[in-house]
Amino acid sequence: MKLKKLVKRAGALGVACSLALSALAVQAEETIKVGVLHSLTGTMAISETTLRDTMLMLIEEQNKKGGLLGKQLEAVDVDPASDWPLFAERTRELLEQHEVDAIFGCWTSVSRKSVLPVIEELNGILFYPVQYEGEESSRNVFYTGAAPNQQAIPAVDYLKDELGIERWVLAGTDYVYPRTTNRILEAYLKANGVAEEDILINYTPFGHSDWQNIVSEIKRFGSTGKATAVVSTINGDANVPFYRELGNQNVSAEDIPVIAFSVGEEELSGIDTAPLVGHMAAWNYFMSEETPENEAFIKTWHEFTKDTDRVTNDPMEAHYIGFNMWVKAVEKAGTTDVDKVIDAMVGVEVPNLTGGMSTMLPNHHITKPVLIGEIQDDGQFLTVSSTDDLVPGDAWSDFLEGSKDLESDWTAPINCGNYNTKTKTCQGVTAE
Repeated sequence: MKLKKLVKRAGALGVACSLALSALAVQAEETIKVGVLHSLTGTMAISETTLRDTMLMLIEEQNKKGGLLGKQLEAVDVDPASDWPLFAERTRELLEQHEVDAIFGCWTSVSRKSVLPVIEELNGILFYPVQYEGEESSRNVFYTGAAPNQQAIPAVDYLKDELGIERWVLAGTDYVYPRTTNRILEAYLKANGVAEEDILINYTPFGHSDWQNIVSEIKRFGSTGKATAVVSTINGDANVPFYRELGNQNVSAEDIPVIAFSVGEEELSGIDTAPLVGHMAAWNYFMSEETPENEAFIKTWHEFTKDTDRVTNDPMEAHYIGFNMWVKAVEKAGTTDVDKVIDAMVGVEVPNLTGGMSTMLPNHHITKPVLIGEIQDDGQFLTVSSTDDLVPGDAWSDFLEGSKDLESDWTAPINCGNYNTKTKTCQGVTAE
């Protein structure tokens, strides 16, 4: 008798568990999951935490509009902790365990390259919102940050043509983005007649804090009578002591201007910017841009964070553009199916925050304006130069051997990220 009761209870328990699991499955199907992959700890937290917050805001705002395809969006937020292998692990977790429909994340190129094999293996979608070195094309990645022709090359042109710079310090953090970008810039400078002895290249590790000797070396390099500038690809929290040491050694923008590719309003908010006035950054967006779109974005950001001191910056705008493009592509495809959304992405247009319309190109890069801004004493930027038109992002550099003949086009009939325009063959992975 007792045995029959135990069996009956076990059966009832099994039914209850089955119903609970079914309810969870139904609940999961009622939301569209969006992966958010940004470091909240470690050396890159200074830059990436804001991007996590941006994604949570964009998801919340979309849900206020009714969600997407009749469903609410659900953020799945993970912390890869500025640990490059952990980025790959967290990506696999997002795709296999949480079954997210898209991932928005990464900052450094080394984190993106860690994620790339997993995204391609599991056929996910990654929206990458930060300037990068190019020399890459993946069907599964949409690059909403700047390629070198949308940031690095225009920055050098400005220094050369407008400020008369003749000597160049290429200072970067020691990883793939600065090294590849500086390889492109070195080739570009030499092609424009700059002698090798007028180029100084320096790399430091992530989180580097002792800048005294390096800044002294920059001062000596710039003391020959030729106009000298620093082109900075220094990333993360190492920027704080770098700029502080510039101030300590009285390196002013009049003496040796610095133009940075990874320093925006967020990084400047943590330091005294008075000694840095006149130093520059090249981006595709500044918080100080006066447009109705930017005014509305900043207002929403301050309401979301409940902090009117929180600044906005370029990678935030890249997430804003990428997220809105994804929403439009999903609506266009009528589904979150990865392959259909990837196909629907090309040609999608959405407003950017500087007053134009950005377009997703067949090479999975977007059109962007290029802005040069000078640091002000309030930590904002004064735009001193901007392109007349939006610049199409180029996946492959025109200045590197082995790259200048390559084209990326993920639409038929090419469907290739590394198409050689001379041999008419695909050197990389093609879309099936």
